Amino acid sequence: MMGSDFPAARLPKDGGRSLFAAAAPLFKRADIAMANLEGPLCEGGNPVKEPLPGRRYLFRTPPAFARILSDAGISMVSLANNHAQDFGREGVASTKQALARAGVLYSSKKGEVAEFTVRGTRVGIISLAFGPPPRSITFPAQALQEIAREAANYDILILSIHAGAEGRDAQHVTPGMERYLDEPRGDLLSFAHQAVAAGADLVVAHGPHVPRALELYRGRLIAYSLGNFATFGGVSVAGESGYAPLLTVRLDKDGSFLEGSINSFRQACLTAPAPDPKQRALSLMRRLSAEDFPDSPLSFGSLGELKTSNRENF
Repeated sequence: MMGSDFPAARLPKDGGRSLFAAAAPLFKRADIAMANLEGPLCEGGNPVKEPLPGRRYLFRTPPAFARILSDAGISMVSLANNHAQDFGREGVASTKQALARAGVLYSSKKGEVAEFTVRGTRVGIISLAFGPPPRSITFPAQALQEIAREAANYDILILSIHAGAEGRDAQHVTPGMERYLDEPRGDLLSFAHQAVAAGADLVVAHGPHVPRALELYRGRLIAYSLGNFATFGGVSVAGESGYAPLLTVRLDKDGSFLEGSINSFRQACLTAPAPDPKQRALSLMRRLSAEDFPDSPLSFGSLGELKTSNRENF
Protein backbone atom coordinates (compact mmCIF):
# COMPACT_ATOMS: atom_id res chain seq x y z
CA MET A 1 0.00 0.00 0.00
CA MET A 2 2.11 2.80 -1.42
CA GLY A 3 0.34 5.65 0.35
CA SER A 4 -3.23 6.94 0.42
CA ASP A 5 -4.90 10.27 -0.26
CA PHE A 6 -8.07 9.26 1.63
CA PRO A 7 -9.38 10.31 4.08
CA ALA A 8 -6.29 12.53 4.41
CA ALA A 9 -3.28 12.79 2.13
CA ARG A 10 -0.44 10.50 3.25
CA LEU A 11 1.59 10.03 0.10
CA PRO A 12 5.36 9.91 -0.44
CA LYS A 13 6.68 13.36 -1.26
CA ASP A 14 8.66 12.09 -4.25
CA GLY A 15 5.63 10.44 -5.83
CA GLY A 16 6.73 7.05 -4.58
CA ARG A 17 9.88 6.85 -6.71
CA SER A 18 12.06 5.83 -3.75
CA LEU A 19 9.64 3.35 -2.17
CA PHE A 20 11.29 0.31 -3.72
CA ALA A 21 14.81 1.66 -4.22
CA ALA A 22 16.36 -0.86 -1.84
CA ALA A 23 14.28 -3.82 -2.98
CA ALA A 24 14.19 -3.23 -6.75
CA PRO A 25 17.44 -5.10 -7.49
CA LEU A 26 15.94 -8.23 -5.90
CA PHE A 27 12.68 -7.87 -7.81
CA LYS A 28 14.47 -7.34 -11.11
CA ARG A 29 16.67 -10.39 -10.58
CA ALA A 30 13.63 -12.69 -10.36
CA ASP A 31 11.84 -14.35 -13.27
CA ILE A 32 8.53 -13.38 -11.62
CA ALA A 33 8.15 -10.78 -8.86
CA MET A 34 4.77 -10.79 -7.15
CA ALA A 35 3.14 -8.70 -4.44
CA ASN A 36 -0.22 -7.99 -2.82
CA LEU A 37 -1.65 -4.58 -3.73
CA GLU A 38 -3.73 -3.53 -0.75
CA GLY A 39 -6.03 -0.81 -2.00
CA PRO A 40 -7.27 0.63 -5.31
CA LEU A 41 -5.39 2.83 -7.75
CA CYS A 42 -7.98 5.49 -8.52
CA GLU A 43 -8.94 9.13 -8.28
CA GLY A 44 -12.13 10.45 -6.71
CA GLY A 45 -15.06 8.07 -6.46
CA ASN A 46 -17.27 7.12 -3.57
CA PRO A 47 -15.96 5.05 -0.65
CA VAL A 48 -17.94 1.91 0.08
CA LYS A 49 -17.79 2.46 3.87
CA GLU A 50 -16.95 5.08 6.45
CA PRO A 51 -13.49 4.97 8.03
CA LEU A 52 -13.39 4.35 11.78
CA PRO A 53 -10.09 5.24 13.48
CA GLY A 54 -8.45 2.16 14.97
CA ARG A 55 -10.97 -0.24 13.46
CA ARG A 56 -11.84 0.44 9.81
CA TYR A 57 -9.50 1.88 7.19
CA LEU A 58 -9.88 2.80 3.54
CA PHE A 59 -7.11 3.37 1.03
CA ARG A 60 -6.90 5.19 -2.30
CA THR A 61 -3.64 5.53 -4.21
CA PRO A 62 -3.24 7.62 -7.38
CA PRO A 63 -3.24 5.53 -10.59
CA ALA A 64 0.17 6.93 -11.54
CA PHE A 65 1.69 4.77 -8.80
CA ALA A 66 1.20 1.70 -11.01
CA ARG A 67 4.33 2.83 -12.84
CA ILE A 68 6.24 2.69 -9.54
CA LEU A 69 5.49 -1.04 -9.40
CA SER A 70 6.66 -1.77 -12.93
CA ASP A 71 9.76 0.41 -12.61
CA ALA A 72 10.73 -1.56 -9.50
CA GLY A 73 10.48 -4.83 -11.40
CA ILE A 74 7.22 -6.11 -9.94
CA SER A 75 5.54 -8.19 -12.63
CA MET A 76 2.29 -9.27 -10.92
CA VAL A 77 0.06 -8.13 -8.07
CA SER A 78 -2.85 -9.69 -6.22
CA LEU A 79 -6.10 -7.75 -6.07
CA ALA A 80 -7.88 -10.32 -3.88
CA ASN A 81 -7.95 -8.61 -0.49
CA ASN A 82 -10.28 -6.67 1.78
CA HIS A 83 -9.18 -3.24 0.51
CA ALA A 84 -9.20 -3.75 -3.26
CA GLN A 85 -12.84 -2.60 -3.40
CA ASP A 86 -12.58 0.35 -0.99
CA PHE A 87 -13.92 2.55 -3.81
CA GLY A 88 -16.26 0.04 -5.36
CA ARG A 89 -16.36 -1.34 -8.87
CA GLU A 90 -15.13 1.92 -10.34
CA GLY A 91 -12.04 1.78 -8.14
CA VAL A 92 -11.34 -1.81 -9.17
CA ALA A 93 -11.76 -0.96 -12.85
CA SER A 94 -9.40 2.01 -12.50
CA THR A 95 -6.85 -0.21 -10.76
CA LYS A 96 -6.90 -2.80 -13.52
CA GLN A 97 -6.60 -0.13 -16.20
CA ALA A 98 -3.64 1.50 -14.46
CA LEU A 99 -1.86 -1.82 -14.02
CA ALA A 100 -2.47 -2.79 -17.65
CA ARG A 101 -1.00 0.51 -18.84
CA ALA A 102 2.06 -0.09 -16.67
CA GLY A 103 2.49 -3.66 -17.88
CA VAL A 104 1.81 -5.27 -14.48
CA LEU A 105 -0.32 -8.43 -14.53
CA TYR A 106 -2.92 -9.09 -11.85
CA SER A 107 -5.27 -11.68 -10.42
CA SER A 108 -8.41 -10.91 -8.45
CA LYS A 109 -11.43 -12.73 -7.07
CA LYS A 110 -13.08 -12.19 -10.45
CA GLY A 111 -11.17 -15.05 -12.03
CA GLU A 112 -8.04 -13.78 -13.77
CA VAL A 113 -4.96 -15.99 -13.85
CA ALA A 114 -1.64 -14.17 -14.23
CA GLU A 115 0.23 -16.21 -16.83
CA PHE A 116 3.97 -16.37 -17.43
CA THR A 117 6.27 -18.56 -19.50
CA VAL A 118 9.71 -18.94 -17.95
CA ARG A 119 12.22 -20.76 -20.17
CA GLY A 120 9.47 -22.92 -21.58
CA THR A 121 7.73 -23.55 -18.24
CA ARG A 122 4.14 -22.33 -18.01
CA VAL A 123 3.38 -20.60 -14.69
CA GLY A 124 -0.05 -19.50 -13.47
CA ILE A 125 -0.79 -17.35 -10.42
CA ILE A 126 -4.21 -17.27 -8.75
CA SER A 127 -5.22 -14.85 -6.00
CA LEU A 128 -7.67 -15.73 -3.24
CA ALA A 129 -8.98 -14.13 -0.06
CA PHE A 130 -11.65 -14.61 2.60
CA GLY A 131 -15.29 -13.49 2.48
CA PRO A 132 -17.93 -14.58 -0.02
CA PRO A 133 -17.09 -16.66 -3.09
CA PRO A 134 -15.55 -16.84 -5.59
CA ARG A 135 -11.94 -17.59 -4.66
CA SER A 136 -12.63 -17.57 -0.95
CA ILE A 137 -10.86 -19.88 1.46
CA THR A 138 -13.81 -19.55 3.85
CA PHE A 139 -15.72 -21.51 1.20
CA PRO A 140 -12.91 -23.93 0.38
CA ALA A 141 -14.68 -26.49 -1.80
CA GLN A 142 -15.25 -24.12 -4.71
CA ALA A 143 -11.76 -22.64 -4.50
CA LEU A 144 -10.10 -26.06 -4.34
CA GLN A 145 -12.01 -27.20 -7.41
CA GLU A 146 -10.64 -24.26 -9.37
CA ILE A 147 -7.11 -24.95 -8.13
CA ALA A 148 -7.36 -28.55 -9.32
CA ARG A 149 -8.62 -27.40 -12.72
CA GLU A 150 -5.95 -24.77 -13.20
CA ALA A 151 -3.16 -27.06 -11.97
CA ALA A 152 -3.82 -29.17 -15.05
CA ASN A 153 -3.29 -26.12 -17.28
CA TYR A 154 0.12 -25.03 -15.95
CA ASP A 155 3.46 -26.62 -15.16
CA ILE A 156 3.62 -24.54 -11.97
CA LEU A 157 0.63 -23.08 -10.11
CA ILE A 158 1.20 -20.39 -7.47
CA LEU A 159 -1.38 -19.10 -4.99
CA SER A 160 -1.47 -15.65 -3.39
CA ILE A 161 -3.83 -15.68 -0.40
CA HIS A 162 -5.03 -12.78 1.73
CA ALA A 163 -6.51 -14.45 4.80
CA GLY A 164 -5.96 -15.23 8.47
CA ALA A 165 -6.20 -13.30 11.72
CA GLU A 166 -4.39 -9.97 11.95
CA GLY A 167 -1.89 -8.29 14.21
CA ARG A 168 1.03 -8.97 16.48
CA ASP A 169 -0.99 -11.56 18.43
CA ALA A 170 -1.52 -13.57 15.23
CA GLN A 171 2.07 -14.57 14.53
CA HIS A 172 1.54 -18.29 15.14
CA VAL A 173 -0.21 -20.51 12.62
CA THR A 174 -3.15 -22.09 14.41
CA PRO A 175 -5.48 -24.86 13.20
CA GLY A 176 -9.16 -24.13 12.65
CA MET A 177 -11.04 -21.05 11.53
CA GLU A 178 -9.13 -17.82 12.14
CA ARG A 179 -11.04 -14.66 12.99
CA TYR A 180 -10.42 -10.94 13.17
CA LEU A 181 -12.96 -8.49 14.62
CA ASP A 182 -15.42 -11.40 14.74
CA GLU A 183 -15.08 -11.95 10.99
CA PRO A 184 -14.16 -15.46 9.79
CA ARG A 185 -10.87 -15.23 7.92
CA GLY A 186 -10.48 -18.87 6.85
CA ASP A 187 -8.65 -21.96 8.05
CA LEU A 188 -5.36 -21.08 6.41
CA LEU A 189 -3.50 -24.16 7.63
CA SER A 190 -6.04 -26.65 6.35
CA PHE A 191 -6.63 -24.78 3.10
CA ALA A 192 -2.94 -24.53 2.27
CA HIS A 193 -2.48 -28.26 2.77
CA GLN A 194 -5.55 -29.07 0.69
CA ALA A 195 -4.42 -26.67 -2.01
CA VAL A 196 -1.06 -28.42 -2.31
CA ALA A 197 -2.86 -31.75 -2.50
CA ALA A 198 -5.04 -30.29 -5.28
CA GLY A 199 -2.02 -29.20 -7.32
CA ALA A 200 -0.71 -25.87 -5.99
CA ASP A 201 3.09 -25.65 -6.04
CA LEU A 202 3.75 -22.51 -3.98
CA VAL A 203 1.40 -20.87 -1.47
CA VAL A 204 2.10 -17.32 -0.32
CA ALA A 205 -0.17 -15.69 2.28
CA HIS A 206 -0.15 -12.09 3.50
CA GLY A 207 -3.33 -11.32 5.45
CA PRO A 208 -2.05 -11.27 9.05
CA HIS A 209 0.19 -8.17 8.53
CA VAL A 210 2.97 -9.87 10.51
CA PRO A 211 5.50 -12.46 9.35
CA ARG A 212 4.63 -16.08 10.06
CA ALA A 213 6.22 -19.46 9.67
CA LEU A 214 7.29 -21.25 6.51
CA GLU A 215 6.46 -24.91 5.97
CA LEU A 216 7.69 -27.42 3.44
CA TYR A 217 4.71 -29.69 2.79
CA ARG A 218 4.80 -32.52 0.26
CA GLY A 219 7.78 -30.83 -1.36
CA ARG A 220 5.94 -27.53 -1.78
CA LEU A 221 6.68 -24.34 0.12
CA ILE A 222 3.95 -22.59 2.11
CA ALA A 223 4.55 -19.08 3.48
CA TYR A 224 1.79 -18.46 6.01
CA SER A 225 2.33 -14.70 5.99
CA LEU A 226 4.93 -12.32 4.61
CA GLY A 227 3.62 -9.45 6.73
CA ASN A 228 3.85 -5.86 5.48
CA PHE A 229 6.12 -4.44 2.80
CA ALA A 230 6.05 -0.83 1.62
CA THR A 231 2.91 0.14 3.53
CA PHE A 232 3.54 3.88 3.59
CA GLY A 233 0.80 4.95 6.02
CA GLY A 234 -2.47 3.76 7.47
CA VAL A 235 -1.14 0.29 8.30
CA SER A 236 0.55 -0.28 11.64
CA VAL A 237 4.25 -1.05 11.36
CA ALA A 238 4.94 -1.14 15.10
CA GLY A 239 7.17 -3.94 16.36
CA GLU A 240 6.90 -7.15 14.35
CA SER A 241 4.40 -5.48 12.01
CA GLY A 242 7.35 -3.48 10.67
CA TYR A 243 9.44 -6.58 9.92
CA ALA A 244 9.31 -6.80 6.12
CA PRO A 245 10.65 -10.06 4.67
CA LEU A 246 11.25 -10.42 0.96
CA LEU A 247 11.00 -14.10 0.02
CA THR A 248 12.82 -15.52 -2.99
CA VAL A 249 12.02 -19.09 -4.08
CA ARG A 250 13.55 -21.30 -6.76
CA LEU A 251 11.29 -24.07 -8.01
CA ASP A 252 11.98 -27.09 -10.18
CA LYS A 253 10.08 -27.45 -13.46
CA ASP A 254 7.49 -29.62 -11.69
CA GLY A 255 6.93 -26.94 -9.02
CA SER A 256 8.83 -28.66 -6.23
CA PHE A 257 10.92 -26.53 -3.92
CA LEU A 258 14.65 -26.37 -4.65
CA GLU A 259 15.94 -23.51 -2.50
CA GLY A 260 15.16 -19.98 -1.43
CA SER A 261 16.14 -17.04 0.72
CA ILE A 262 14.73 -14.38 3.02
CA ASN A 263 16.00 -10.83 2.76
CA SER A 264 15.09 -8.87 5.87
CA PHE A 265 13.80 -5.33 5.51
CA ARG A 266 12.35 -3.00 8.11
CA GLN A 267 9.86 -0.20 7.72
CA ALA A 268 8.66 2.62 9.92
CA CYS A 269 5.63 4.83 9.46
CA LEU A 270 5.81 7.08 6.40
CA THR A 271 9.12 5.57 5.24
CA ALA A 272 10.23 3.12 2.56
CA PRO A 273 11.39 -0.38 3.54
CA ALA A 274 15.12 -0.49 4.19
CA PRO A 275 17.50 -3.44 4.64
CA ASP A 276 17.61 -4.55 8.27
CA PRO A 277 21.16 -5.39 9.39
CA LYS A 278 19.73 -7.13 12.46
CA GLN A 279 17.75 -9.50 10.20
CA ARG A 280 14.75 -9.41 12.49
CA ALA A 281 12.31 -10.78 9.91
CA LEU A 282 14.58 -13.76 9.30
CA SER A 283 15.07 -14.42 13.00
CA LEU A 284 11.35 -14.25 13.69
CA MET A 285 10.38 -16.51 10.79
CA ARG A 286 13.09 -19.04 11.67
CA ARG A 287 11.80 -19.24 15.25
CA LEU A 288 8.14 -19.43 14.28
CA SER A 289 8.85 -22.12 11.69
CA ALA A 290 10.64 -24.26 14.28
CA GLU A 291 7.83 -23.79 16.81
CA ASP A 292 4.85 -24.25 14.48
CA PHE A 293 6.27 -26.87 12.10
CA PRO A 294 9.04 -28.77 13.91
CA ASP A 295 8.78 -31.69 11.48
CA SER A 296 9.07 -29.59 8.33
CA PRO A 297 12.35 -30.45 6.53
CA LEU A 298 13.23 -26.81 5.89
CA SER A 299 16.52 -25.38 7.11
CA PHE A 300 17.40 -21.71 7.59
CA GLY A 301 20.93 -20.47 7.01
CA SER A 302 22.47 -17.62 8.96
CA LEU A 303 22.27 -15.33 5.93
CA GLY A 304 18.67 -16.22 5.13
CA GLU A 305 19.26 -19.23 2.88
CA LEU A 306 16.41 -21.73 2.72
CA LYS A 307 17.13 -25.36 1.90
CA THR A 308 15.58 -28.73 2.47
CA SER A 309 17.36 -30.68 5.17
CA ASN A 310 16.36 -34.09 3.80
CA ARG A 311 15.32 -33.78 0.16
CA GLU A 312 14.75 -37.47 -0.54
CA ASN A 313 12.33 -38.09 2.31
CA PHE A 314 10.04 -35.08 2.54
